[in-house]
Amino acid sequence: MTADLYGTAAGLVERSAAAYVSGVPTDPADDGFFGPASVTWRVSTDLSSPVAGLRSLLVQALHPLAMAGVDQHSAWRRDPVGRLAATQEYVTTITFGDRATAERAGAWVRRIHEHVRGTDPVTGQPYAAGDPALLLWVHAALVESALAAAGLFGTPLPPADRDRYVAEMVAAAELVGVPAGMAPSTVTELEAYLAAVRPSLRCTPAASESMNYLLDPPGLGEDVADIWRDIRDAAVSALPDWAIAMYGYDAPAPLTAERRTEIRQALGVLDTVFLGEPGVLEARQRIEARRIEARRRGARRG
Repeated sequence: MTADLYGTAAGLVERSAAAYVSGVPTDPADDGFFGPASVTWRVSTDLSSPVAGLRSLLVQALHPLAMAGVDQHSAWRRDPVGRLAATQEYVTTITFGDRATAERAGAWVRRIHEHVRGTDPVTGQPYAAGDPALLLWVHAALVESALAAAGLFGTPLPPADRDRYVAEMVAAAELVGVPAGMAPSTVTELEAYLAAVRPSLRCTPAASESMNYLLDPPGLGEDVADIWRDIRDAAVSALPDWAIAMYGYDAPAPLTAERRTEIRQALGVLDTVFLGEPGVLEARQRIEARRIEARRRGARRG
């Protein structure tokens, strides 16, 4: 990849941090669609979140129509970090923002999707980013990746909370335009949906190109690059075997307890770096303060 065709990943931590801070409200009108006691808040603040994010992109890219829309209409080549930061801000906003703010963010995404249309050069099929089937694919890959990453590298959820997380995230799907009743609301439904879509998946040239870039992005500082290699290895090892085969990646080395510990340590270091960015500590403190207040309200009601 040449520098004149592709932007670098310089500023990845800084711009992601700024997007995160922007998405955490200072004075929310209400607890939003999820709230401090939700599993969604717990998953979103889990140490494994960077692995979940990268894994979800790897899975999402295997849908040829979803990938064609990204490839033909986004600025990922010119400004890959900007695209990732915009996604970070949106996810943070709908997770921690009040309902009105989350609804405005969802409406903004839906308006953008109205203009994302075209034809996939590989399958010859037309696509529209607002197609509920494509929106559902992106949503399902995100939810399933969060569960997989937390189970391997974060704090695993008990079965009841895994179902509760899937059910809570239906609200996120509907915010971007997935019709009511279409998104899976249990882990079993989520797994059945993913299995049903698998025959239509493939690794297109655009998917291979974009994901190879994300797995080894140029322009990272030396320290962050070392950490990113661990996150990359974690994301690939968390993929299902069929996805690894589609990309043509070598089979990951066995995920030993020692290797898992190394990855968790790298995630801890990355989180420390992230906390050092302006405003991140204060944003985390706002989230924790809302959690404490929610527990106090619950205790008073009890």
